[in-house]
This record gives sequence, structure tokens and C-alpha cells, in this order.
Amino acid sequence: MGMINVAQLRENLATGRATRPQSEPGRRPLSDLARRRGTLAAVSAALFGIQLDFFALNLALPGISHTFSAGAQAAQWTLSGYMLSLGALFIVGGRLGDILGRRSALLAGCALFTGTVIGAALAPSLAVLVAFRVLQGAGAGLIFPVGIAVVSNAVPADGRAKALGLTFALANVGTALGPFVGGALVQGPGWRWIFWTLVPVSGSALVLTLRFVPQSRDEIAPRQVDVPGAAIIAAGIAAISAGVDRANVAGWTSASTVGLLVAGVVCLAVFPARERRARYPLIDLSLFRNLPFDLVTFLGAVSNVSYAVTIFLVSLDVQTVRGLTPLQAGVLFLAPAALVALSGPIGARLQPRFRPTLVMALAGMVSGLAMLWLTSVTAWWAYVSAFALCGFGLGLGWTFANIATQEVVDPDRAGEASGVVLTILVTIGGIGLAAAATTVQALTHAGYTNGSAYEITLRLCAFLSLGASVVVMVIRQLLVRRGLMKPLSMAADIAAARVAGPGR
Repeated sequence: MGMINVAQLRENLATGRATRPQSEPGRRPLSDLARRRGTLAAVSAALFGIQLDFFALNLALPGISHTFSAGAQAAQWTLSGYMLSLGALFIVGGRLGDILGRRSALLAGCALFTGTVIGAALAPSLAVLVAFRVLQGAGAGLIFPVGIAVVSNAVPADGRAKALGLTFALANVGTALGPFVGGALVQGPGWRWIFWTLVPVSGSALVLTLRFVPQSRDEIAPRQVDVPGAAIIAAGIAAISAGVDRANVAGWTSASTVGLLVAGVVCLAVFPARERRARYPLIDLSLFRNLPFDLVTFLGAVSNVSYAVTIFLVSLDVQTVRGLTPLQAGVLFLAPAALVALSGPIGARLQPRFRPTLVMALAGMVSGLAMLWLTSVTAWWAYVSAFALCGFGLGLGWTFANIATQEVVDPDRAGEASGVVLTILVTIGGIGLAAAATTVQALTHAGYTNGSAYEITLRLCAFLSLGASVVVMVIRQLLVRRGLMKPLSMAADIAAARVAGPGR
């Protein structure tokens, strides 16, 4: 690599433009448009595979238990182990990409994910399968935050929201299609084919990354990692995730659950103190003094909780109460899949016109009302319509959380911001899902039928979504009156950008 033009670098940082990558020796130069399209394809394929993998495997647990003659709790570790490593590495993975190179980190994540998918498909025992799933989660923990940062830095500022919206549209299709694909494969050739199906997807992401993704990094940051800080935050997230997972088995008041949760909270409490003293901190703590970032992250966490709980409860309801097979249940998810996919491009179109908090609050209200509708219908056409509307609102909230937070931070720290947001969203989502499972269990023990327990829990989640949206809008208006935030209308910003011209 040649010498860095410092003046050009500073101009690019100020304007939000990515430095044009140098062509590699012996390779035909790519046009900017071709490189951007290839980058979007690489990241979209990688995120699609991650989402498809997790939601498809949910329906495979009985088959895994049968194959290895194991209990349901043991088989559950194929999901729990994956989530533990995934959540623990988001922040670390995002910052590693920023300081060591996002292309390198994305390549490492794609290679690890592809290799462990093959290993999981060939696993001769449950222990080996769980081990590969833990490593697979580590690969996904690199791919997700780094992939978002790659897109943010490969696309000019004026097209970033559209690019991220398209990327999440394709990733969200994997989320919604997961149950359909999982149900079809479990009832057909077997659960191992879930992993074999992922091989060409993750393999194509690896090849596309090699060909198209440019190298980018935070050029100002030292090439050193706060290893103790990384260990503390990873241990804290892993302990909390394990404690929440354990609560569904041993109970929330058991010694093992309480011990893990306390250990996790202690690590999270120690982490800020460590970062303040660290020479090269893993996270810039001033990020949490960014009010738009905080509000968007909060609404994103609520949206992710609602999304996880809705998918979980609907999957149970249509199979245990309404009598659908796994394949039929998967077909039902095609309706929300379409609207979840549309939420990405729609979110990108809304982003330049409205403040993120307004869009996300409205999305929360739409999804909350749709969840209430879902609990009160019996006809299939109405059930599918309500479920599809839920998918749109919740998909828009999840997508906009990732798009908006990239818009309110410096592109050089895009991986760090993405890692922080994803860690919060996934961790809170896991806690919310565990709380929903506990609520269902408590209601059934109190004499409610399964159907009634699912409906009551979903209504509680709907009120959470509606209440969070109202509270955030009230807080935001108070901050606007005090001059601490900009008004909801972006007309003034748009006019200023037009006056400033394309060089702004």
C-alpha cells in the first residue's frame, strides 16, 4: 500500500466519503459502482445466511434430540451455545474491524462461519455439534457488526441509508424464511440439510468478499486492542446470556441463575471503569451521551424483544394450538417475510425525510396494534394479515435501529457503534424472550390453556411496544423544547443541504 495522503484523508473523514481503495496487483481494476454492488452482495449474503441459520434451526431441536438420543435441554445448547458466543463477540468484533481492517475481519468471519457450518453438518455427536455451533456464533459475531461497518464505509454518505436498507431487506428475508426452510428440511431430508443449505450461501459471501470488498479501517486509531476490556465485556455478556438461558430450566431464583446474572452485572459494571483507564479503550463511552443514539437504541431493543417474542409465540400457537405441521407453519411465515423484506427499502426512503425516533416510534405503534389484533382473530385470513403487519412494523424497527445509529456516529467508528447496538439488541432480546417463556409457563401452571397463555403474553408485549413508543416521543419533545434535540421535521436540514450543494 502506498503512502497515505493525510490531507485527502481528513477531507474524506469530514465529508463522510470513503477513501477509494487501490487496485490489487495483477487484478483488473473495478469501477466504484461494481465494487459497491459487490460489497452489498457480499454483506447481504453473509447476513442472510446468519439469519436463516438461527431461525431455521429452531424447528430442528426434536430431530437433533432423536439423532443423538439426547434430552431436549441438551439439544437446546445447539442454540444457546451459538447465542452465547455471538452476543459476547459483537463489540469486540466490531472494534477489531475498525482498527485492524474491516475486509480482513469480514473474511475471517465468513471463513469461520463456512467451515463450522460444514463441521456441524458432519458432527458425529451432540458435543461436537455444540462445539461447532459455538465457533459458528463467533464467526457470526464478526460478520454482523463488521458487515454493517463495511457497507457504511463503502458507500457515500448520501447513499448510505439506501444501501443499508437494501442489505437489511435481504437479511430480514432470511429471518422470516427460516421457519419455512427449517420446517421443510426437517420434514424432508433431515436437520443436517439446514447446514448443507447454508454452505453455498456463506461460501458465496466469502468469495464475494475476496473479490469486491475494499479494505477500510479507522486510520487514526492505534493498531492495539484493549484485551482486558474485551475479556471483561465478553465475559459479562456471556454470563448474562447463560443466566437467562438457565432461568428457563432451573428458575430465576436458583443459585446457578442468580450467580451467573450477578457475575454478568459485575463485569458490566467494571467495564466502564476499565475503559476510562485504558490507553486504547475498546469503546468510546461518550457514545452513550449521544441522545439520538440512545433513543434509537432503546426503541431498537424494544423492537427486537417484540420480534423475538412474536416469532416464538406464533410458532408455538400455530403448531400446538392450531394444529399445523412444521412445514405448514413455515408457509405461514412467508407473509411476514415479504413485508419484513420491504421494511428495509422503505426505511431507507423514510430516513432522509423523518427523524429516526419518529419512524421507529410509529413502527412500534403499528406492530403493537398488530399484535393486539393477532390475539383477537380466529379466521386464517385475518391471522395471516395481522402477523404480516407485525412483521412489517417490527422489521422496520429492527432495520432502522441499525441504519439510524450508523447515521449519528463517525464512519471510522462504525464497527464499534454497530457492535454496541447489536450487543444491546440481542442481549435484551434474549432476556425478553426468556421472560416471555417464563410468563407462559407461569400462566399455564395457574390453570390457563396454552392458547390463552400465548395470547396474554403477546398482549403484554404489545403494550410494551406501544408504551415505549409513546414514552420516547414524550421525552423527545421535552428535549426539543429545551434545545437539546432537533425537531421531528427534517425540512430545515434538507433545505440547508440543498443550499450547501453536493460538496456538503
